[in-house]
Amino acid sequence: MKVTIHHNPDCGTSRNTLALIRHAGIEPTVVEYLRDPPSRERLVGLIAAAGLSVRDALRKKGTPYAELGLDNPDLSDDQLIDAMMAVPILVNRPFVETPLGTRLCRPSEVVLQVLPPLTEPFTKEDGEVIEPEGLREPPSSTPGS
Repeated sequence: MKVTIHHNPDCGTSRNTLALIRHAGIEPTVVEYLRDPPSRERLVGLIAAAGLSVRDALRKKGTPYAELGLDNPDLSDDQLIDAMMAVPILVNRPFVETPLGTRLCRPSEVVLQVLPPLTEPFTKEDGEVIEPEGLREPPSSTPGS
């Protein structure tokens, strides 16, 4: 399966998403989008393929979002894309593309929507365990509860 991740290695969510892809047995094409930003056409395509609005694809935390006045609701999509092209850290991440679809993987387990089902549990950097659906045990029922 061909998988591409638009990745920021300094982002824990992006690292967990990449690790989940590899845990699924897939070695993806890794695009470090801060070093190699997508073209305008590519960025617009990723956002559309993920079913997002341009504003939904903007990263606010840890970026100059407010300083640049991007919280102004009157800005057009073109103006927001211009800002993302000029300052790539404004592009939320990670975007993942597979034959099953494109997703902005926040939280990281959103990537499971576009990957084959996991067969083994996966442990995120923070220790949270992502269980494959088929391996989860049903809740125990106690008579009289």
